[in-house]
Amino acid sequence: MTIPQAVKWIDGADGVLELIDQRRLPGEFITLLVRDTRRLHEAIRTLAVRGAPAIGVAAAYGPVLALQSLGANATTVDGLKAIIEACDFLATSRPTAVNLFWALDRIRHKAQKVCQHPQLTLGELHEAILAEANAIRAEDIEMCRAIGRHGEAFIREGAGVLTHCNAGALATAGQGTALSVMFEAQKKGRSFKVYADETRPLLQGARLTAWELQQAGIDVTIICDNMAGWLMKEGRIDMVITGADRIAANGDAANKIGTYSLSVLARQHGVPFYIAAPSSTFDLSIAGGDEIPIEQRESSEVTHFGGTATAPEGIAVYNPAFDVTNAQNITAIITERGVVEQPDTNSIRKLMTGR
Repeated sequence: MTIPQAVKWIDGADGVLELIDQRRLPGEFITLLVRDTRRLHEAIRTLAVRGAPAIGVAAAYGPVLALQSLGANATTVDGLKAIIEACDFLATSRPTAVNLFWALDRIRHKAQKVCQHPQLTLGELHEAILAEANAIRAEDIEMCRAIGRHGEAFIREGAGVLTHCNAGALATAGQGTALSVMFEAQKKGRSFKVYADETRPLLQGARLTAWELQQAGIDVTIICDNMAGWLMKEGRIDMVITGADRIAANGDAANKIGTYSLSVLARQHGVPFYIAAPSSTFDLSIAGGDEIPIEQRESSEVTHFGGTATAPEGIAVYNPAFDVTNAQNITAIITERGVVEQPDTNSIRKLMTGR
């Protein structure tokens, strides 16, 4: 199985960030070459790159691009200023996925630390920041594998698995979060069937998840979003697994709009509901899901598709990109550090701090 690389750095005299343009899939496989922070901001905002881990990894390279745009006479003071400005700017691209802010904070702190050395050159600053961005990407790849290894046992032979949106390789630097669990179960030789709901309004499930699973040779069927409850009633669904964009200290999890509804349906039908996410998705500064900022997207995502109007002109639209699933509806959260069953404040604190 060839894993698509959603985010890749291409080294050179002036390195460039290569992103798969996910707006064009599955019809076209096109990559974007990003050379400045403004283009990167646009790519994140318009969902050319999406998925909380992938957004964080891509954003980590933004300050590197900012350094490369400085003139020949720039100093390390100029470099640090450019890094901080790039971090602040990229942080405005999308509000919900905490991985974005986690990665930018890590780059900012690294820059401030290395700039304490009085003899530091601009070239050495660039080298240090690029190394940190590369480390974030490498860690994400390994975290994806670990999530899969911790979660694969939940997929039994012959299971019916429902997933929502896209939490695969396209959403990370590695093989995904929720889909990593499936890929690792496949490696164990298990056969199972995945139902990928279309995930309105942008169809990430139909366009991206179905494409990834088909490429991997996993049995996948697309369903409309409003079919999930009936499939559960028919006994076709043995488990639900999704990713997450931010998880609060008490285990409430923000994910693509529609996830909460699936969790309610799963609970009603006695179907286990799993979240798969790296530790970088946890935000312990937020006590509960009510504090998670929810991104509001453009009305045209709902009123138009493929450039064609699908609703009356001038109609009011409410288009939140995410909703929050209560921890009580989550059977377990699968992370690279292990599995948190029946997540709550105490179990998550133990996972994140070891005490």
